[in-house]
Formats: sequence, C-alpha cells, structure tokens
Amino acid sequence: MFALKKIIAAFILPPGVFIIILLFSGLWFLFKKNWKASIINCFLGISMWAFSISPVADAMLRGLEYNLKIPENSNGDVIILLGGGVYDNAPDLSGIGAPSEDMLGRILTAVRLQKKLNVHVIVSGGVVFEGKKPEAPIVRRFLTDLGVPDKKIIIEDKSRDTIENARYTSEICKRFGYKKPLLVTSAYHMKRSVMSFEKVGIKVMPFPANFKTWENKKYGWEDYLPNSLDLTHTAMHEYIGFLFYKFAY
Repeated sequence: MFALKKIIAAFILPPGVFIIILLFSGLWFLFKKNWKASIINCFLGISMWAFSISPVADAMLRGLEYNLKIPENSNGDVIILLGGGVYDNAPDLSGIGAPSEDMLGRILTAVRLQKKLNVHVIVSGGVVFEGKKPEAPIVRRFLTDLGVPDKKIIIEDKSRDTIENARYTSEICKRFGYKKPLLVTSAYHMKRSVMSFEKVGIKVMPFPANFKTWENKKYGWEDYLPNSLDLTHTAMHEYIGFLFYKFAY
C-alpha cells in the first residue's frame, strides 16, 4: 500500500500529471495515425519524465560538484558567505524575512566554520529585483540568532548576482587586508563563484555546502518516479551562467 501511494502521488502531482497527459495524448494521436503529433507528445512526456528523476538531475549536477571537497585545513582569515535567495517578507521567529532552503544550508556551514575559526563573516547579497528586500540583513539576523557575534559580521548589500558578489566583497577584503578568504556557497554554485572571484583578482579557498551528489550514491525504484524539475533547472541555470560569465566578463 505504501508503494502504491507513492506511485499514485507521483503521477497526480506535477510534473507527473503532465507526463501522463502527454503520453496518453501521444498514444491517442498514434491511434488516429497522426504520427507527427504522436511523436512530439511522447517525446515531450518522456523528456519531462527523464529530467524530473534523481539519476538524471544528479548526472547534471555531478559535473558542477566534481572534484570539490571540504578543506581539511581551513585556516582562512575571513569567511565570504554568498546569498542564495530569501523569502523577504515571510514571518519569522525573530523578524520579517527568512532564507531559502538552499541558503539555510550555506548559513549553517558558515556558522559552524565561524565558530571553529573565530573570524569575520562577510555576508554578500543585495536586492536582485526592484521592490524586494536585500538578502544580507536577513542572513545577518539568522547568523546572530545562531550565535555569531554581530561585531563579527560585515554586510555587503549591493550585489545582484555572483559577479557582483565577487566585485563588492573583493573591495571589502582589500579594505580590511584579508588575504585568505574562505568562500562558502552551495557546491553546485562553487565553480562559477570561484571563476567570478578570479576575474576580479581575488584567490579564494572553496568551502562548499549543500552537496547534492556524492560518490557511489545509490538509487531505489522511487528515484525513477516523476519528481520536481527544480534540480535540473538549477543545474541548467548554473551551466548557462558559467558559460555567460566565462565569455561576458
């Protein structure tokens, strides 16, 4: 009964319901001998199914996370924490605004690292779209709630994307004389981030958080059921961003 419930839910919720519609419409067009429409609909349905399952999403993310490791000797003199999205007006325990799920992982990594090294944390994240609130002040509130002293937090709230994260935090590093910054961001986002810092002349030590893939990851039957397209979207966004940053800056 448990397995049946999972299977039914996977095909009732999006994108599973759209996959079913596309596949059945493809079969209907096949019955009507409309070969072109049948092939297109079946192709779209199978493609959507493929992109929604964990093995395919992981294969795409693995190229972004490949060769990244947690440094054994993290002896930096400052932590740079890159923004990863916030719910800017969400009610929260200690104020208004909360980090996205992805950003929470980055925050927890930065907090644990700060407690270990007792160095400053530069929180980088501004207003991405007009009418929104900057990320950095919301992230600072969570850092202080989790025990990082407010005097150990430096805010950079002007940046809108990764290259601006690098540009503005590099100015802070130069101003305060930081020579060995530790860069905390999600593992899938690290390669584009390191490249961005290299383009503004700053060498950072990557300290990845939120790994989505790992060696010898095992998959069960449930991982082949239709699921969210979020991870494939994330991977494609990073690949496109990496190429754009590589040639545009």
